[in-house]
Amino acid sequence: MTDNNKYEVAIFAGGCFWCMVSPFDVLDGIAEIVSGYTGGHLENPTYKDVKSQTSGHYEVIKVTYDPEIIDYEKLLQAYWRQVDPTDEGGQFQDRGPSYRPAIFYTTDEQRQKAEASKKAMDESKRFPNPIVTPILQAVKFYEAEDYHQDFYKKSPVEYKEDRKISGRDEFIQKYWGEEYYDIYND
Repeated sequence: MTDNNKYEVAIFAGGCFWCMVSPFDVLDGIAEIVSGYTGGHLENPTYKDVKSQTSGHYEVIKVTYDPEIIDYEKLLQAYWRQVDPTDEGGQFQDRGPSYRPAIFYTTDEQRQKAEASKKAMDESKRFPNPIVTPILQAVKFYEAEDYHQDFYKKSPVEYKEDRKISGRDEFIQKYWGEEYYDIYND
């Protein structure tokens, strides 16, 4: 990143952060994606702390993007297509507080857009249950350990195995089908 003033940041929780990086990484206008933790009460949490489900943190991705190339609404579209927004107890095979879905806004404009997007998603009745994904103000972000960064690239076999058994892809196919690919092929 050369001109930091032109970039904006979006933060999303959608279960295991390993599975959240690759769908955003392929979008044009993404400068950087960092896996990390936010929302808890422990300073400088480690993966072990967060995985213990006692620190209060969510596993998240921090997406730095160029709003002249990709807008926040497109990021929200990508987000909704990665998660089960009706499950407040975790995501797919990953259960517990650290795996809850959430959208963390960094500006009031993001909050408004996220709330409108959530309302539209709920009103669409795409899912049989109500959308429970919270829209929360971003708080301190802690970068995850290096081995978690770009995990799908560093450990493709483990990533593919974990994703395959998670149930995420079956859920996406069931609720989004071909529409899933629409946002990636604009």
